[in-house]
Amino acid sequence: MQTKTIHSNLLRIILGLMLFLGTGAIQAAEQIAVFAGGCFWGVDAVFKHVRGVTEVVSGYAGGSAETAHYRMVGEGDTGHAEAVQVSFDPAKVSYQTLLKVFFTVAHNPTQLNRQGPDYGTQYRSAIFYTGKEQQNQAQTYIGKLTSTRTFSNPIVTQVVPLAKFYPAEDYHQNYLALHPNQPYIMFHDMPKLEQLRMQFPELYQ
Repeated sequence: MQTKTIHSNLLRIILGLMLFLGTGAIQAAEQIAVFAGGCFWGVDAVFKHVRGVTEVVSGYAGGSAETAHYRMVGEGDTGHAEAVQVSFDPAKVSYQTLLKVFFTVAHNPTQLNRQGPDYGTQYRSAIFYTGKEQQNQAQTYIGKLTSTRTFSNPIVTQVVPLAKFYPAEDYHQNYLALHPNQPYIMFHDMPKLEQLRMQFPELYQ
């Protein structure tokens, strides 16, 4: 009788471990990064095509919940930046690699409060870090780019803590995939995907 009880308890422990490894461990492994680099349509599309990224949401960061609305953010005085929240599996793609994609193809980090044809603080270059490790990695990476003079002009990317991310309106989500023939998308954002494919073929999906 005692042997049966021991076996029963062992079975429960094994099943519990299998459940944890099958669900909880995977969920705990997923991380979030938040980047702002001009209009969120193109930045969203770039990260959606990076292998290891599980989800990308367009939205707003840097301001309050009351002003996290497209028309208000467009006025340029809400403190918000158009941003994307990137969920990723660090076992498949590192935060360091995401930084490399962000600075190489997602936007131009030397343009102050603008990106391409879009002007205003809502289009600023920014990294909203979720913890000390992300902060250190972002600052170190920018320092490396600066010391090696990767860009001819100074990097103006802000590295600031993420207070909260607010998803944008539904019609902004997955915008490039839904509007591939829109002139703005074709001229400004499609080339970013091509650069991603050419410069990071091992990442492109």
